[in-house]
Amino acid sequence: MTPVILSSVIAVFMGVFVMFVRMKAAKKPVSAKKIILPPIFMSTGALMFLFPDFAVTGKEILEAVIVGMLFSILLIKTSHFEIKENSVYLKRSRAFVFILFGLLAIRIIAKLILSSSIDVGQLSGMFWILAFSMIVPWRITMYIHYRKLAKQLRT
Repeated sequence: MTPVILSSVIAVFMGVFVMFVRMKAAKKPVSAKKIILPPIFMSTGALMFLFPDFAVTGKEILEAVIVGMLFSILLIKTSHFEIKENSVYLKRSRAFVFILFGLLAIRIIAKLILSSSIDVGQLSGMFWILAFSMIVPWRITMYIHYRKLAKQLRT
């Protein structure tokens, strides 16, 4: 199995895992820690850039960041909070599941197309940058919205 196909299969499993985690998380109150920690944990992936196989050019970084930030808009638009039982909860969104799998499909198709012209390691670095550029603005926005609702609860 080629690295591109293997990584795509892993991405599908991760997407399904994220969907179940999100559905389970909607049943429990949100906290600032639960919003902030995922990008911090994900940031350790930047260590891949210590190895030359994952090196990306400035143009590739810019492209990945722009696409990631554009994709984050979809996640931001489908992530909403509500106050229930004197706590802040993440509202369930049917659109989130479709957007998540839509983004996953776009990612897999792009990886299959780009893998013919970009080295697998370099492509992996670009997709990590894309994902990080998507999750950071999304989580920052979630944190700001969470803080507003949490402040309402305290007053």
